This record gives sequence, structure tokens and C-alpha cells, in this order.
Amino acid sequence: MSIDELKNRGLIILECISGSRAYGLETPTSDTDIKGVFLLPKEDYYGLDYTPQVSNPTNDIVYYEFGRFMELLLLNNPNILELLNTPEKSILYKHPYLDEISSEIILSKLCKNTFGKFALSQIKKAKGLKKKIVNPIGKERKTVLSFCYVNYGQGSISLLKYFKLNNYKQENCGLINVPHMRNVYALFYGEERGYKGIIKDGLSNDIRLSSIPKEEKQVALLYFNKDGYSKYCKEYKEYWEWVENRNETRYENTKSHGKNYDSKNMMHTFRLLEMAIEIANEKKVNVIRPNREFLLDIKKGEYEYEDLLSIAKERQDQMDLVFEKSELQEKPDREKINELTYRIRDKFYKQESERDER
Repeated sequence: MSIDELKNRGLIILECISGSRAYGLETPTSDTDIKGVFLLPKEDYYGLDYTPQVSNPTNDIVYYEFGRFMELLLLNNPNILELLNTPEKSILYKHPYLDEISSEIILSKLCKNTFGKFALSQIKKAKGLKKKIVNPIGKERKTVLSFCYVNYGQGSISLLKYFKLNNYKQENCGLINVPHMRNVYALFYGEERGYKGIIKDGLSNDIRLSSIPKEEKQVALLYFNKDGYSKYCKEYKEYWEWVENRNETRYENTKSHGKNYDSKNMMHTFRLLEMAIEIANEKKVNVIRPNREFLLDIKKGEYEYEDLLSIAKERQDQMDLVFEKSELQEKPDREKINELTYRIRDKFYKQESERDER
């Protein structure tokens, strides 16, 4: 099922502008995101072709099947609650049957966790970008040799430095295990001795052992920091996948304000925390944000990262307090939501059957 199929077959029952334009936080460079709901034909819903979600490759346009939409409302999912409460000006189409869905039976104290955890995930993303910007990983991938050390004097030095001091080549080295010493090896050196070297090639992920005659003289002990190498490989892969897939406009914006954190993620942290506080106090979802200037200043990088973390902690403490005192239900009324889901779907299918009979 594609977006074109949804539109050509008239399956879309809710279509809204979402994201910054719905929040009232758009700027001249903002994209237009679309979210909505579709209803599968009866034969697909009851058959083996159930499709819970349809989106474009960049996820700027996302449609949820009606059943999935109601399921996520039951979980108090922030994105879906925002979709349900989209401001009138941002609704492109809404079927009248959906007017039966009221936030009163849906909103609950679950929002403390769903909005709160979502907000904290944005802080984690902002931290992750800060780490990537401040600690970039070189394109040339390090080999196992960079994570090896040998005893030297009363301490140790890197294997590569040891090679340089002694004019050694790794392919002329031989290693054997040292009993009872994890990742520690006896190092031997000699040209034309038939040693296998420390690694096979630059793509090797481990050291290699040689068969060493008993009369050979050991030149040093070698330690392979295997855990350090594994961590580096993981971070190297993550970093360069991020470089390949990152949003360049967003990345350049982050570099331009010089604060070295993802300011858009931090803006959403505050938006989510404030929406959660409003839900606890007012029992409704306010999608349009009243403090546009403050949030856009965060996005522009007007605040220091540590200051934002401090303010976010205050907001989180406030959220915890208001939810503790809130008169919201503990969790959504599953029975009513289930009955409503069935009733609305049944009305759609009856309408479809009546249309087919004409």
C-alpha cells in the first residue's frame, strides 16, 4: 500500500499539517510535514494484508491505519495525541465520524511517562550530536595495531611507537599466548623466521598467533586492548553512518550557532515537557505553543547547553509534581476506546457497503 494508493482509493480519513507549522514554530526554512489516518478496505482489514502505517522515504508524510491510530491513542503516544488535537487551521481533511473521538476518555497520567520519556530522549539525541561534533572520528579506520601496547622501561608504550623505535615491521612479528594473562602475548621478532605477523591485514579484527620454536628469544610482552578496539569499531560505524545520513541543513545550523548541541532536539524537549504540564493541569492537549519566541531562541542556539539542562530539570520536577496532584485518570478507559474503535470502523464499513449497493 502506497501513499498514492491511499489517495486514489479515497482511504484517507484524516490529513493534517504537523510538526513546526502545527506548533506555530515554523520559520522560512521549515518543511511541511503531513500526518494522517487511513481506513483499510474491509477485505484487507479482515484478511492477511493489514497495513498499520504508510509513509514516504523521509517520513515527512506518515499515515496510520485507523486501528493503529486508536491503539497509539490508548498508549497516550505524544505524536498521535498531537494529531488528534491538530488546530483547525492545520487540518486539511477530517471525516465527521472522527469527531466522536474525545480526549476525555484518552488523556491520563500515562502522559507523564510518554511525554516525559520522549522529552528526555530529545536531550539524549542532543547530547549524541554534541559528542559527534566535539569528538569527530577520522575517516581512516584504525587497525588492531593501534590498540596494542608493549612493556617498556618501567611502564609501557604503544606498539606503533615501539616499532618506530626499533625499526620493526609487524609482518616480522610472532605472538604466542601467555597463560593466565588475558589478552597478553609474548612478542617475538625476526626476519625470515616464518612468523605470521600480528595481524593478517588492515581489516583484521583480532591478532594472530604463530608457532614459535622454544629456543626463540622473547623481545617483549604485548597487550591487546580488545575491549577498547571493539568500542572504537562500534563508534566508528555509528559516526560514519550518521555522517552519511545526517540532515545537512540541521547540522550546518548546529555548527553555525557554535553551541555544539542539536538545538532543535532541545527545543522539542521543552515543548514536550510544557505540553505534559498543561495536560496535567488543564486536561487537554495544546498543540500551538504560547511561548514561540523562547522555543525559537533555543532552536537558534541562544542558550548555553548546561543552562538548558538546568531549566529542563526544573520543568521535569514541575511535571512530576503536577501529575502527582492531577485529577486525570490513571490510565485511558480501554473498554470505552475499544467500543468506540469498533463502532466507528463499523460505521465506515456500513457506509462503504451502502455505497457499493447503489
